[in-house]
Amino acid sequence: MFKKNKPQILFFILLSLFFSISSFSQKNVYAGIEIGRRAIKVSVLEVNNIKKADYKILYFANERLSLADHITATGALTQEDINKTGVIIFDQLRKIRKDFKLLEENIFIVAAPVFSSASNIDALKTKVNSLTNKTFDIIDVNEEAKILVKGAIPPVDYANALLLDIGAKSTRGGYIEEVNDNKLEFIPLELDFGTTTLTDAVKKTVANKSQTNDMAVYQEKSFDFNTVLRKKIKEMLDANPLLAKKEKIYLSGGAVWAFSTLYYDENVKDHYVPLTMEDILEYDAILKNNFNKYNNLAKTNKEAARVLSTYDQTYLISANNILLSCVEGIPNLEKKKMYFVKEGQVTWLISHIADRSKKVNTNF
Repeated sequence: MFKKNKPQILFFILLSLFFSISSFSQKNVYAGIEIGRRAIKVSVLEVNNIKKADYKILYFANERLSLADHITATGALTQEDINKTGVIIFDQLRKIRKDFKLLEENIFIVAAPVFSSASNIDALKTKVNSLTNKTFDIIDVNEEAKILVKGAIPPVDYANALLLDIGAKSTRGGYIEEVNDNKLEFIPLELDFGTTTLTDAVKKTVANKSQTNDMAVYQEKSFDFNTVLRKKIKEMLDANPLLAKKEKIYLSGGAVWAFSTLYYDENVKDHYVPLTMEDILEYDAILKNNFNKYNNLAKTNKEAARVLSTYDQTYLISANNILLSCVEGIPNLEKKKMYFVKEGQVTWLISHIADRSKKVNTNF
């Protein structure tokens, strides 16, 4: 009987094994759609070890859409914004569902904090739900730093690292302390200056407004303003003496992306790029004294061109002044390791995955 039906039995065994393997792979594949200020970003990750932040990006899409501009101007989304957002999310969900056969509970949609101020946000939620049968959460601005830390620092390093994210308006981050009984406490870090706000502050110190765009004048005023910047950073660091014992520093944000892209001039594949103080100082000298090097690089390097289309020289100088001042102010820097968190666009998704993992303690 067994011999007679052996081919059929073997077929069903192989078929069962195939579906078993397929089902297992689905459990490790996650998708995230972020409705951001100026773009809708879609990521699909295959996670091998969440504790070590060992993952592979299977798919990434970036659909440009200036949603925050309309919210800032009128306090609401336009109907065109709502329709376009709904269609983009519908199309992207259809694609990733087909291509990756994800478990529905592994698909997350979030919106940036700015959307909480849109008077007609419910209209967007209704639109997305009607097209996709999915809902989305708005990231709480008060939870944003915690989400950054959860997703940017590998969980295995939670107790031994700090994060600083240099954004446009401010610099944020934090670190995690072990209290007792396996309980953790999150301590936020925040600096009022970011790339844009520091640049604006420096330009306001130029008495003769006709010289605002004079690079020599800007550099002089920027150098003078470093006294203010360093004082603010010292206050932030002095208020957190526990930072001294952290052995790893994780850095993210546009300022560090610009530095890593321009200075290293290569497509680094690792999620975490090692940095050194010497490299940051040399990059700083090039920004201020030999900027044509990067103008020439941008002619042949697409990533460098993307940096220079995002930031002009004044912004890059401000960005690196923040980076340099923050790093040099950290106690015992020579004993620490620094890393650039390259995949900043998936930080929130890694945070969501960590929250749902039984292997990671994110109760802080």
